Amino acid sequence: MHLVLPRTLHRTKSSAHLLRRLFSQKYLPTLTLFTKDPCPLCDEAKEVLEPYKHRYIFLQVDITLPENKIWWDRYKYDIPVFHLNGQFLMMHRVSTSLLEKRLTEVDEEQQ
Repeated sequence: MHLVLPRTLHRTKSSAHLLRRLFSQKYLPTLTLFTKDPCPLCDEAKEVLEPYKHRYIFLQVDITLPENKIWWDRYKYDIPVFHLNGQFLMMHRVSTSLLEKRLTEVDEEQQ
């Protein structure tokens, strides 16, 4: 009986520690690039974004696919276009100052 109790306590402490770690982990915002192939400006934009890649989850949407017709209609003349967490952020070129500002705002909202 004495051996079971310490193991149970150990499991409880480990579980509590694991839960604290899971819930305290930082949420990363989603940066979505609306693109097509070829897109030299999109390739250039991805290079500019490289130093920031640890601060967001990166998704690419190919606007030429049939299921993305709404994005084709909206952005066919404006790519690259970026959304942050589903909201328009910028188009044509990456503004690192704007990106930094918005990522900082997201960080501050989490605290």
